[in-house]
Formats: sequence, structure tokens, C-alpha cells
Amino acid sequence: MRTGHAPRRGECGRVRARRARQRGRGLNRVRRSCVVRGVDEFLAPRRFLAVGRRRGVPARVVSVAAALLVVFALVAPADLERFTVGAFLRVPVEGLLGVVLVLVVPGRARWVVAGVGGAALGLVVVLKVLDIGFDLVLYRPFDPVLDWPLFEPAVDFVSVTAGSVAAGAAVVGAVLVAVGVVVLCVVAVLRLSRIVVRRRLVATRVVAVVAVGWISLALPGVPVASNSAAAFVYEHARQVRAGLHDREAFAESASVDAFRDVPGERLLTSLRGKDVVVVFVESYGRAAVDDAGVARVLDDGTRRLAAAGFGARSAFLTSSTAGGGSWLAHATLLSGLYVDNQQRYRTLVSSDRMTLSAAFERAGWRTVGVMPGITRAWPEGAFFGYDCVYPADRLGYRGPRFGYATTPDQFTLAAFERLERGPGRERGPGRERGRPVMATIPLVTSHAPWGPLPRLVPWESLGDGSVFGSMASGEVAPDAIFSRDPRQVRADYGRSVEYSVETLVSYVEHYGDEELVLVFLGDHQPAQVVTGAGASRDVPITVVARDPGVVARVAGWGWSEGLRPGEAAPVWPMESFRDRFLGAF
Repeated sequence: MRTGHAPRRGECGRVRARRARQRGRGLNRVRRSCVVRGVDEFLAPRRFLAVGRRRGVPARVVSVAAALLVVFALVAPADLERFTVGAFLRVPVEGLLGVVLVLVVPGRARWVVAGVGGAALGLVVVLKVLDIGFDLVLYRPFDPVLDWPLFEPAVDFVSVTAGSVAAGAAVVGAVLVAVGVVVLCVVAVLRLSRIVVRRRLVATRVVAVVAVGWISLALPGVPVASNSAAAFVYEHARQVRAGLHDREAFAESASVDAFRDVPGERLLTSLRGKDVVVVFVESYGRAAVDDAGVARVLDDGTRRLAAAGFGARSAFLTSSTAGGGSWLAHATLLSGLYVDNQQRYRTLVSSDRMTLSAAFERAGWRTVGVMPGITRAWPEGAFFGYDCVYPADRLGYRGPRFGYATTPDQFTLAAFERLERGPGRERGPGRERGRPVMATIPLVTSHAPWGPLPRLVPWESLGDGSVFGSMASGEVAPDAIFSRDPRQVRADYGRSVEYSVETLVSYVEHYGDEELVLVFLGDHQPAQVVTGAGASRDVPITVVARDPGVVARVAGWGWSEGLRPGEAAPVWPMESFRDRFLGAF
């Protein structure tokens, strides 16, 4: 079919031009109407959000599912302990306000508002899941400002225990799930918004009835309404504000250091000539002391060390972390500053703060870090004041790996003796005859997920660790902590700590002498699957020495005698230990 008009004979050029302009304006109007319809379809796509009668039962099912998803996202707690039926039998105030907002906002703007609201709701769900995960492992909610760097060691942990392929799959899966949750929430909110607009009168009446019922039932104190989503967002907003100012707060506390300008000849004068070894036992928390097996090993160790002429005093420190983040606890104890997040850690290691090991170096000790958990470059060693760092590949271990642990604790301690302290030592770089050594040694056999354990062997039979090849070893999936029976997890945890403590007692019996001073402590409590909810962050700490003068120096602290701290033992903040130790000696 032909459109428009053919040029008439004798028609002037001006008339023909005017007719062409009119035809152009008509086409532009058609094009503009198509664009507007396209925008409407994008903001409120009928194909996916249609609620017409033709859809029937399937449409109603999808709408009910969308409503349940939105209500769940709004009222779901961010703590597994509060996941009760009553927590979900409440009316979310934020949902009522959302309905009112959709009714009030005119035109296409309401779809923009609904889409943004759905995305925000999806992010709230993702943040709640992160809070649950962090609470299960680290006993605290996720910090949106400071906790992103912690995902890197989490991926490393999965890579070590389950393989790099599993770690990559876990990362991809987590990202896809997070994006999927946000998309589902956006689609659900858009669909419900379209229903509200189509049923404007019904929606208005429902909101009014629910609001009246809420007010009426709220008077006697019945918890019908819920503003948990708004309170959740508010708390995290406060957390973000605190996180943004945390660097300044940490710098202010770091500026105070009573020992910064003390000359080396006045430091640690009561420990001259002693080899001081500070050992962190992975996941050795108060929960271990309450374990019957660990308590038996501690009491037996007290008797054995006393028979060998060693005295011991024990108490508790409150760690800056729980469930993980061992390096934060190490930095807290050695620096005398409260280091509970990665930003503080990075700020610390780029500063000139004097650590406990650096104080020994200033006072004339050779300082070393024996680090079986370090498998890559570790520039922080210079900050801590170590003359020499021995990572995993420098310990000479050729045996199998037991779960997360690169080397059994017994081999780690034997390697330290061979490299730095024993009569047949392989003198490390810069080692001077007669110069005492101060060492920091984290033991990692008791690291989660607490899988197969090595057995103690005669110290003379260790060799290069091949002797452990005959023992059952292997990898344990990182999620095995939560997939196994909690009772089995607690039993496996207890046995791993028993092994580490037994190894330390045997080490002192075999290598201990008048010059050895051993300080061993836990870095943090294990995960909540072991401790249960509401556990403290307390970890045991013990000082062991044969020299009565050293034990006398700590007797005034009021610590319990022996390797097991009693119920009345003092509890100090972990960051206070550096100054107390330097002051005592």
C-alpha cells in the first residue's frame, strides 16, 4: 500500500517541502512512542511480571513466592541463634513503607524506585549471610569497610585443604550466588510493585488494616511488627562510619609507647643469656582447657616438668580475634596494640612500633621467626625485628602434610633446635657463638579442620620427616568442620591440642636446660562449632623456666602454678602482655 501523497502537477517546491516535513514529524512521533513503550517494558517487563488473569495459578504461585522472598529478606535474623519461628511471624514495617512509596511515586519513577529498592534488599540479604558466616567463625559480624582483605586468606585456606580448583569454584560460586540473590530480589520487588499498582484500592486497605492492627497489638507489648531490616542497615552504617575512622583511632593509640626510647642495655636485663622462645599454639583457647583430654595432658605435663626441675605459671589473655586471623593475635601480643582487623595490621607493619622481638634485638639477642605456615614472601618479618626468618621451605621437611599443617609441630621445634639452638646446630646467617636467641614459633598442627594427626616419635628419629610417611595423613575438606557431627569435631579438636601440648612438654624434657625460657599461648579460640555460642576470646598462656629467678619474676602476677590456668587465674588483654613482660624483666 502506498502512503503519503504523490506530488501534484504544478505543485510548487515550497508546498512539496512542507508536506515532507509533516510526514517526518509523523514518523518521529511513531518512533518516540516506540521508545517510550520500550522503556516501560524494561522498567516493568510484562513478560516476566505479568499478573493478568490469563496466567492463572502459575502466576499466583510466582507472586506468592516473590512475597515470601521479600518478607524473608526483611525479617530474617543475621544470627543463626535467632532463627526461630517467632522471628518470621512478624510484619516488616519496611515492607508497608515500601507499598506506600510505590503508591505515592507517580509514573515510570515508581519502577526506578522499586528496582533500586529490590537491589538494596538483595544486598541486605548478602550482608546478612556474611554476618552469619563471620559470626560462626570469628564471633562477630562482617565489617563492610575492614573485612574484605580477609577473603584472601580464606581462599588460601580452601586452596590448601581442598585444592586450587575447589578454591576457584568456591569463589565463582559465591559471586554467582550473590548476584543471583540481588537479581531475584529486584524481580520480586518489581512484580509485587506491579500488583500493588493494579490493585491500588486493595493494597491501600490492606496497609491500613495491618497498620491499625499493629498499633492495637503493640500497646500490650506483643511483638507483631518488625523493623529488623532498618535496624540492621543502621547498625552497619554505624559500623562503616567507625571503620572509616579506625585508622586515626589506631594511630592515636600507637603513638603512646612507654618503651620506645629505652636503650638496649636497660631492656630485659633479668633475662641476659637466656634463650627465650615464644610459641603460639594454633586455636588453643579456653575451650581446650575445659576439655577433659587436654586438661589431663596439661596436668600430666606439669608433673613431668616439675620432675625435670622446671617451674610454670599460667593465666589467660583475651585475644583480639577468634576462630581465625592468627596473624592479628600475633601482632597484638608482640606489638602491645589491639590489632583486630587487616587495616590495623597493615598500618602496624608499615610503622616503627617496637615489637617484643625487636626489643630483644635491641637488647643484644639474635631474633628469629620459625614460620611453618609461611609459604610465600613475607616482608613483615623485617618489621617484627627478626634477624632471620625460616618459612616452611627452609625447615627441611620431606614428610607428608597433615591437613592444613605444612609440618608436624614436633618437626618444627626440632628444626629450630637444629638451626639455631642445639649443640649440633646449623648456624644461621649472622649467628654468633654465645649470643642468646629469641624465637617466635607458631605451631600449626592444631589448625582447623582438625583432620589426621601425626604421632610423637623419638626426637633422634625425626631426620627429614620421612618417618611420618607411615602415618595416616591426607587432606580434609574445609567445610568438614560444619558437615561433620559437632561432637566429632570437638573430639578431633581436643586431640589436636593434646598433640601440640604433649609435643611442647616433650620438647622441654628433651632440649630444656638452665638457659631455656618458654612462653607458649593460644592465638585464638576455635570456631563456634567447638566452643558453642557466647564463648569468650580468652586463651591460655604459660611461662616455663628451670631458673627459679625467672619464675620468681612472674610469681607476682598472680598466675596459677603449673601448665593449666585455674578458674581464678587472671585474665589480661593480650595487648597488655608486651609492656608487662618488659616491665617484669
